[in-house]
Amino acid sequence: MAATIDRDDIETLIPTEQISLAEPPSEKEACIEFLLDQLVEVGRVDDRDAALEALLAREEETTTGVGMGIGIPHAKTDGVTRPSVAFTRSESGIDFGAMDDEPVTLIFMILVPEEGADDHLDILSSLSRALMHEEVRDDLHAAETPADVQQTLKGAVA
Repeated sequence: MAATIDRDDIETLIPTEQISLAEPPSEKEACIEFLLDQLVEVGRVDDRDAALEALLAREEETTTGVGMGIGIPHAKTDGVTRPSVAFTRSESGIDFGAMDDEPVTLIFMILVPEEGADDHLDILSSLSRALMHEEVRDDLHAAETPADVQQTLKGAVA
């Protein structure tokens, strides 16, 4: 993968079956498990327990609520075989202990294999840069289908 992700990477990292527009659980840990289960269901996670342990350990270090209503729980784990991203959004907002004290409404989970440190940083930085733009966040909130979410992300990282 290049230093940043590009639009072609989006379909591989976050196919539409890894995008949920259903309201997730309103508690942070339950929301993380909700996203993890999306990745388990599509066969992206080999070891759910190891992946969950890595995600929760990362949450203990520092919040993944980055501000502007965005949460990006992420981890490196041997529980996955390839870089994967899952997405959901919340109408009511979830307390992720964000830096700006605002609830998160757009949640992206990033899981990469333990040896995928570069991929992990590339995905995280590309997503973070794209989500700085208010119109991208607005489009993700307005998306009516998982394909709409995917298109928004493709346009945002291009």
